[in-house]
Amino acid sequence: MLKITQRFDGQPAAILDRLALPYDLRKRGRFKATTEGGREVGVFIERGQVLAEGDLLQSDCGQLIQVTAAPEAVVTASTDDWLAFAKVCYHLGNRHVPLQVGERWLRFQPDHVLQELAERYGLTALVEQAPFTPENGAYGLSHIGHESHTHGQGHSHSHSHSHSHSHSHSHGQDHDHGHEHNHLHKHGHSHAH
Repeated sequence: MLKITQRFDGQPAAILDRLALPYDLRKRGRFKATTEGGREVGVFIERGQVLAEGDLLQSDCGQLIQVTAAPEAVVTASTDDWLAFAKVCYHLGNRHVPLQVGERWLRFQPDHVLQELAERYGLTALVEQAPFTPENGAYGLSHIGHESHTHGQGHSHSHSHSHSHSHSHSHGQDHDHGHEHNHLHKHGHSHAH
């Protein structure tokens, strides 16, 4: 088995083979697969960035394997109406689902609820076999900290806030009806994106 241990960023002298992978495998850092040439490979790379069409992987013996997006079951929804297209992109984006976006077409993994949403806005939805290469936005590296961003292929951020306030007061003044007020307010909220 050919052991793949890193990504290759330079100019390749020669590519040994190609490895067609569905999206769910391209998200992982460790898996076994078979190349188009029939070679068994074990991939052991750093997790966090989705492998994209054309990426190069290097084995521990220096051989290069090129990644391709394998055709898989997807829903491709399209329309000539830019406004309807934008609305569907907005609603699907709010659901944080992997989404491939083209010019008035979008593609997502099969889900009848999402398909019905697209059709409700007038898009034509087709279930087909096609390469799935979604935007890498929310599926990039995870971050630790108050707020952090990464640019390039991926962008993600997280926010953490908490507030608590408490105060009490009493009025000991002489009133003909006498009263005392005690207020305790606690406010807290947190956000994670």
